[in-house]
Order: sequence, then C-alpha cells, then structure tokens
Amino acid sequence: MRILFLSAEVAPYAKVGGLADVAASLPKELRQRGHDVRIVMPAYQMVCRDPRWGSRLVRPQFPVRMNAKTTMLADLYEFEHDDRHVWMIDGDDYFDRIERSQDVYTPSVDAYLFYTMAALQACVVSDWIPDVVHANDWHTGFAPVLMRERFSEFGATGSCYTIHNLAYQGEFGKEVLETVGLPERLWTMDALETWGKVNFIKSGCVFADQVNTVSPTYAREIQTRGFGCNLHGLMRHLDEEGRLRGILNGIDEQRHDPATDPELPAHFSVADPAGKASCRAELIKELRLDIDETTPVMGVVSRLSDQKGFDLIVHGAAGYLSLGTALVVLGTGDPWAANELRRLEERYPGKVRFVEAYNAELAQRIYGGSDMFLMPSAFEPCGLGQMFAMRYGTIPVVRKTGGLADTVFENENGFVFDEKNLGEFVAAIARAVMAFRDPSRWQGIVRRAMEGDYSWAKSAVEYEKLYEDAVAVRKLRVESTPRQA
Repeated sequence: MRILFLSAEVAPYAKVGGLADVAASLPKELRQRGHDVRIVMPAYQMVCRDPRWGSRLVRPQFPVRMNAKTTMLADLYEFEHDDRHVWMIDGDDYFDRIERSQDVYTPSVDAYLFYTMAALQACVVSDWIPDVVHANDWHTGFAPVLMRERFSEFGATGSCYTIHNLAYQGEFGKEVLETVGLPERLWTMDALETWGKVNFIKSGCVFADQVNTVSPTYAREIQTRGFGCNLHGLMRHLDEEGRLRGILNGIDEQRHDPATDPELPAHFSVADPAGKASCRAELIKELRLDIDETTPVMGVVSRLSDQKGFDLIVHGAAGYLSLGTALVVLGTGDPWAANELRRLEERYPGKVRFVEAYNAELAQRIYGGSDMFLMPSAFEPCGLGQMFAMRYGTIPVVRKTGGLADTVFENENGFVFDEKNLGEFVAAIARAVMAFRDPSRWQGIVRRAMEGDYSWAKSAVEYEKLYEDAVAVRKLRVESTPRQA
C-alpha cells in the first residue's frame, strides 16, 4: 500500500513526546513489511540544516490554494534515513525559525493548516496519490476533512486518524473554515462545530474512515465521562459504528537495545545481565547520588505534568524515600512540578536528583542504570517509558490505566496500583522495594520484563488491518454517494 503518514514530530529529527517515537518506528516497520510509506513533517530548520539527514529540496515553490482568495507557495524537501522515507513541508516562514525540539509546537494554527494542505498537495504534484492517509493528533486533524472537501484526487483514498492524547484537542474559532476554504454547511454539531468552536480532534474523528487510540484500554476509557474530555459521546458513537479501536504502541527494539545502545557505559542482555550493575554505578556517579548497593534507584523520564502523576511523586516523597530509595527525574514542563522537585533535591541531598532538561542521551542512561521506573499517571493513552524501562531491565511502578494496564502486570514484570492516591502509590513502591531486597525474586521479575515483546511486529499487522478497513469503508461511501446528473 501507499501510505502517507502525517506527524508534527518524528524522532530523532524532532522529538517532544511519544508521538515522535511512534512516527519514527511504525512507518519503519510498515516499510520493512513492503509498504511504500512517506512520513510528512514540517521543515524545521534544525532538521533541514543537519548534515546527518542529508535533506534536499525536490519540489520548490509549488502552489497551495488555501481558499478562493489566497494561494501560498510551499517547498518540499526529502531524505531517507534508517529505512524511513521523509518528506518535509516548508513555506511562509512558519517553521524555519524552529531550531530545537522544545519549540516544535510554537507555530500558530494557520501553520498546521498550511502544513496539512501542502502535504496533500505535495502528493498531487508528485503524482503519488496514497491508498491511505494516516493523520496523528490534533495538528493534522483537518487532513480527513480536507481530503473530502478540497481534494477530489483523494476520492478513493482511505483516511485513518490516531488519537495519541484526547486531552489536547486543538480548539479554535470559526475563522478556520475561511482559512482553508470550507463551506458554511460544515458549521454544524455533526460536522466541525463544537460548543461554538472548531475542534480539530473531533473534526478528524467525524471525517476519518477509521479512528484508533494507542492502546486497547484507552479506547475503552475515552468512551466514559471521566476520560472522554467532553467527547465521550462521539467516542461511543464511533465504537458503535465500528470505526474506533485501540492498537498498542510498540518501540523500536533495535534502537532501544541494552546490548548495543551506544549511550550506555556498559552493555547487557537477558543472557548476560552483568553490565546492568555497571550502568547503575555510573549513573550514581554521574548524578552524584550518595547511596549504596542496598538503595534502589527510581528513575523518571517524563514531561512534568499532573497527567504524568507528578503530584503523587512530589507529595509522596517523604513516604517512599523513608523506605530507603533514591529518586532521579529528567524532564521539563510544569513550573510548579519543577519548583517542587528542586525543593526535594535540597531537602534530600544525595537521595534526589532533578535534571530540568531535554537530554535524550541521559534518558537512555536512566533507563539503563535505574532499578525501578515510576509512572503514576492520572491517565496514559499508551506510554512508552514503561516499555523502554522493561527493555532495559528497569522495573516499572505504574497506575493501572490506559496502555500501562495493557503492558505492566503485578509481580510479573512490574508493580501496579489502581486508585490515584498517595497510599496506593507508596504501597506499590514498598512492594517493589521488598522484591528488590530479595535477589532471586527480583532477578525473575527483571528477566520477565526484559523478555517481553515490545516490538511493532504485532501492532503493525493491526495497522495493516486498520488501513484495509479504511479503504473498504471509503469504497462503500463512494459507491453509496449519489452521482451528479
């Protein structure tokens, strides 16, 4: 199949969160399975100028008709790297000031509308019309809409829309319709209007042939009032129509392999686990922790937010540190969480270390050198951190929600608590600490965690079925549409 994959971030070129990892590894797996996959991302300057990727301008200044009054010019760049075929869209200075991943999501809504429209137009001018367009998160939510309303060339092309996090929906004013030349008839509650605004996630879901989330449990959760972010009714409707499913994310196991990872000071595997101790020792030295071998190191690599459970991590510190643990946190985000983590670092010198940064290399060393990994999320559409951790023999302590519930199991490959409260969180850590101090039991948990299959192989098959269903739905819709006389 020809597959156009739209994402605002793609690792390692531009990475903010888990979407970047998915946008890198799923298309790679699909391409290895024989599909012609083009990943389309904005042309950020730090990517265009990086000689490692070797991007080249292949279609300069092609016209993109935004609406009846406005036609813009776009540039299409292209490169191939690590079995990925990447297109990049540039134009009107929307993305060429972005020099680091932390600034990826600073452009305006007009920038994302232009990027989406230009990505579809790039297919037309390249004479490459895909079988499926796969859009991701709110930034590309208008792709299914524009395919149906503005691009007759995509009449037989199926559309898939993946919700990576329903909490970020992309809500803007009615002027969006004018920006991309859409008719007034779409300003209804069963099309683009949502409580007086245009909601990009809702728009993508309404117009897409198939919709999915990134774990089976999250697909069920978002149909409830507690997790549905005011769209639970729509999610139930999609499920009743057979247009909603959950497909668990995977990770690139070649890139995230403790036996070969170049960022680790020592390598290890299930068959030869000795290097794990060296990674732990070097991490303790690098972060200047004052602990001995009986103290489990608990790692966190995350965006700082209450969604990720930092309220529990901060307020539960006295409880879990009294168990004889140490805490290492790497991340950026909520200033409140950052301030509280700095206070913990001052209060527990040598036991708590907070690194406020985006540092992909240190992240790998935390995965490799920690004993445990904390993910007490309020909700978690999938989560990749727990998979990275288990791959590196680092045992996750997680809340039973979303993808965490689908991947981590009590006493088998991690420790799990149900309710979002301090008592259950600290109790789960206490169970993990007890296991850590029983070497034979701990080694069994570590072995089972490392032996788990976190690859894209199974999920890629499910995405193939998603694409086939999208094409079938599109065919039925085309055949059932009355023809004009």
